[in-house]
Amino acid sequence: MRLLKKAAAVALASGMVLSMAACGGSKTETTAAPTEAKTEAAKEDAAESTEAAKDATEAAKDAADATAKDPAELKVGISIYQFADNFMTLYRQELERYLVEELGVKKENISIMDGKNDQGEQMNQIKNFITTGVDVMIINLVQASSEPSVTELCAEAGIPVVYINREPEPEREQAWVDEGIKATYVGADARQSGTFQGEEIAELENKGDADGDGVVRYVMVQGDPENVDAQYRTEKSIEALEAAGVETEELVKMRGDWDQTRGQEITANALSQFGDKIDVVFCNNDAMALGALQAIEAAGRTVNKDIYLVGVDALVECVENVMNDKMTGTVFNDYFGQAHSAADIALDFVNGKDVPNVNMVDYVKVTKENAEEILEKIK
Repeated sequence: MRLLKKAAAVALASGMVLSMAACGGSKTETTAAPTEAKTEAAKEDAAESTEAAKDATEAAKDAADATAKDPAELKVGISIYQFADNFMTLYRQELERYLVEELGVKKENISIMDGKNDQGEQMNQIKNFITTGVDVMIINLVQASSEPSVTELCAEAGIPVVYINREPEPEREQAWVDEGIKATYVGADARQSGTFQGEEIAELENKGDADGDGVVRYVMVQGDPENVDAQYRTEKSIEALEAAGVETEELVKMRGDWDQTRGQEITANALSQFGDKIDVVFCNNDAMALGALQAIEAAGRTVNKDIYLVGVDALVECVENVMNDKMTGTVFNDYFGQAHSAADIALDFVNGKDVPNVNMVDYVKVTKENAEEILEKIK
């Protein structure tokens, strides 16, 4: 009897455990269902939010496109520091072609002025652009130091300005950002061009030491010492040469104002004074290098045999000279890339788009190995 009572008690206890387990299982099931539902709802909400954000972005883009100004109606004022400059002639021709043929700006709505290397003349042109109501200006400054005055005039008139080729001071470029001024710079880093010049000499078998005396003595035909491009090309070319372990000595450094005749005069005088001591002639641009070449040949010297000559810009004649051993090298100042960037950014400004304050295009070394390839691009 006691055994029967004990068995009944065990059975009762077991039944209670099973019943509790069943109740617990039932509770778990009822909480799981709402959790899954909430998760699914959250996913749907997130998907809807993402879709809404995408729709908003597309709507904003459509609205911007709808309000974008017709390029055919835009008026563009361009002032080039000096039409006589070989490189800037190529640059402005490509700039005008690209604005008209690629971007759809009417040729009659583009005003391109010659600054005549006179800052006063250029300021008058800029004031005239404001009076005639251009939508945007593209300015190649006669003097980079005049940028604050030009920027102030443009800002007061509500006209965006794209500076090209001659870079303002870095603190001024930052001021455009800090003060919300619609100004930007498009160019190439002159430090890179100077470095490439020095490397072209350092990469020669004799590292530019034409007379083999252990020292590379050079003539530096400088552009405009106040121009940052001239400063960097002068400085970085020699730094690159010395970084390659070459001992250098400066014999002459003179201002040539980017001019072929001045390049010829400076080099001729240097050759007359120092003769065979000169190993290398560095020129801040190709126009002056062409003048230097005239002086070198007139003095009976031979480029790449008893003297070396480098420039910057990759003018067609100079690239051909590199191919024909009349120049050691030059550096391609990519006016195609710069002109296209300047034009694109000018239109972005007009249409209210955000524009970086500095926009750089890379230089390219031009040596005998790649001169033909570069020539095909620029000819």
